[in-house]
Amino acid sequence: MKPVLGLIPLWDDDKESLWMLPGYLEGLQQAGGIPVIFPFSSSEEELTRLFSLCDGLVFTGGHDVSPEMYHQAPIPQLQTLCPKRDFMETFLLKKAVEEDMPVLGICRGIQLINAVLGGTLYQDLPLQHPSPVNHRQSAPYDLPAHEVTLLRDSPLAHCLGTCSIHVNSCHHQAIHTLAPDLACMGTAPDGLIEAVYMPSRRFLWGVQWHPEFSFRSDENSRKIFRALVAAAES
Repeated sequence: MKPVLGLIPLWDDDKESLWMLPGYLEGLQQAGGIPVIFPFSSSEEELTRLFSLCDGLVFTGGHDVSPEMYHQAPIPQLQTLCPKRDFMETFLLKKAVEEDMPVLGICRGIQLINAVLGGTLYQDLPLQHPSPVNHRQSAPYDLPAHEVTLLRDSPLAHCLGTCSIHVNSCHHQAIHTLAPDLACMGTAPDGLIEAVYMPSRRFLWGVQWHPEFSFRSDENSRKIFRALVAAAES
């Protein structure tokens, strides 16, 4: 049977509505999974039930991660937060780690994973990590923006069969201090961490770029989705 993959929805503040980029759904479907969009919930009982229906989780992009999660005061450059997501994702991620459920974090997702597991973030890259690398490209978002060098023995390098890839990029926050239980899988030319995993779990990956935009034209993006689906099947 195809594995069920729970997706955390994005939130539109102006319209006060949940939404989802179709690339998350289509990419996972093409990879052989059945994506299911979760509702927002602050009920641990409801979240536990939703969790039990899934074989894997995807933590999507979206709002800034609250600096309260890594014990820092917000700076003026911090953008919109979503406390409902922070609570829900924290609960689900801790449960996934506890039960060794496969997890893929994308953009905000990699940042959320790092913060929940004890790392810190750059709240605003232009201010705190100025760089000539284009970390926030304009549309179209499926085109590569910069190179990522993968660690040779990392799971991602083995998955993709290469140590150098080109990725798209659209973010202003990123990992500053890596969480103790995570390991780096890849970096941008300016040293920024672009991919991580949790060695003690069978599949807990995070990438800073956006395979949901690039999977239609980029085989590496498709391989990442397939790797998650394969882990969720096992």
